[in-house]
Amino acid sequence: MANVVEIVTDLVTPILEDYQFDLVDIEYVKEGKNWFLRVFIDKDGGIDINECALVSEALGEKLDTIEPDPIPQAYFLEVSSPGAERPLKKEEDYVNAIDDYINISFYQAVEGEKQYQGFLKEVTPETLTLLVKIKTQEKEMTFDRKNIAKARLAIQF
Repeated sequence: MANVVEIVTDLVTPILEDYQFDLVDIEYVKEGKNWFLRVFIDKDGGIDINECALVSEALGEKLDTIEPDPIPQAYFLEVSSPGAERPLKKEEDYVNAIDDYINISFYQAVEGEKQYQGFLKEVTPETLTLLVKIKTQEKEMTFDRKNIAKARLAIQF
């Protein structure tokens, strides 16, 4: 699967650069009996459906010309926005999310919890610091990045 993601990354990057869009993530997953190749893109101010269609068409054409076919089984190509709760994957994503409300989930529970939500206050190569609300108290908590399974922007209620 990683090979498909690497190939698609190499193919889609120049397309995105032409339009000045950002690559957020690529997934190649099987759901039920169907395979999906999902490419998540964004830009300042957000991405719209017409821009997703442009990238989908250009990427589809490139994928159709590669021999031998890097994806031999049938699949659905989806190009979309990552949505309001976009994942934080790259270092740049974390830096851009400082002062934003995020959700992090862990491989192993931290103080009895498998996830926390709060405002991202600091990012280092080893840690993330969040301002979290526990009942009525706000508290800064620092988490080891090696224990973070997933991080994403979150909507605060």
